[in-house]
Amino acid sequence: MIFFVDGLLWVIALALGVIAASRSRALALASIREGVSDCIKLLPRIFLGVVGSGYIAAILPAEVVGRWLGADSGFIGLCIAVIGGVITPGGPVIGFSIGAAALKGGAGTPQVIAYTIAWALFAVQRLFIWEIPVMPPRLVWLRVMASLPLPFLVAAAAMLFGRP
Repeated sequence: MIFFVDGLLWVIALALGVIAASRSRALALASIREGVSDCIKLLPRIFLGVVGSGYIAAILPAEVVGRWLGADSGFIGLCIAVIGGVITPGGPVIGFSIGAAALKGGAGTPQVIAYTIAWALFAVQRLFIWEIPVMPPRLVWLRVMASLPLPFLVAAAAMLFGRP
């Protein structure tokens, strides 16, 4: 399955490159330069995030992680995971790396899913730096309140369907 997704992404990238080249050579070269520049900027961050998650997983005491975020931690573990997701700063390299480290450290799958959903929906720095300055605060808080149950509902679905 992963090879299918990778292959599909390559096909899409090549098709977009052909479209850019058909419009103009300058556009194609500018697109390639931009893509290579983004790749050079992102690869070290991704590398550090993945390696860092391995270090975090190695130093986290498995019994503490298992007790507070393990499969048997119940609703309290879900609440801790959601709060952790809300206060986690940074982008996907940090958020997903912490989730991976928690899984390696003994956290339960539903708890990590709740963490990831909460991080994606409610990260505090994103609310105050991006959403509230750009959109009406009432709309932002309405979105937050409407999506508040989602981490818990998705975690409950994960518990019902078993471990992914």
